[in-house]
Amino acid sequence: MVDPIGTANPTGTANPTAADKHASAATQTQEVLRGTLDLLILRVLSLGPMHGWAITQRIQQTSNGLLEVNQGSLYPALQRLERRGLIGGDWQRTEQNRRARFYSLTADGEKAFDHEKDSWARYVHAIESVLAT
Repeated sequence: MVDPIGTANPTGTANPTAADKHASAATQTQEVLRGTLDLLILRVLSLGPMHGWAITQRIQQTSNGLLEVNQGSLYPALQRLERRGLIGGDWQRTEQNRRARFYSLTADGEKAFDHEKDSWARYVHAIESVLAT
C-alpha cells in the first residue's frame, strides 16, 4: 500500500496504524540518509584522511547524535565512492596500532563535494520555501 505522498505502508492496510506510521517515518529517514550519505562522507573526508569507524564517529558527533551510520551502509558507500574515483584508500595503522583502511578525497572528490554541497543547499532552500508557504 502506498500513502498519498508515495511512501510504503508496511502492513499494506488501507488505514495505517501508529506502528505503520512509525515504520514509514523510519523508512523515510533511512532513505534520506542513504541519499545523502555520500555527501556526508565527502564532507568528513574534506577534513583529512580517516578510517571507516572515525568517519561514522565524526558524522554522529557533528550531528549531535541525530545521524548514526551503520557499517552495513558505510562500507558499500565507501566502495561506491572509491569506484567512482572520488576517494582513495590505503592500509595504515591506527593510533591503537590496528590495521585499518584510511580514506581520503581525490581531486575529483573535492570537485564532487563542492558540486554536491551546492546542490544540497539549493534543495534545502527549495524545501524551506515550500514549508514557508
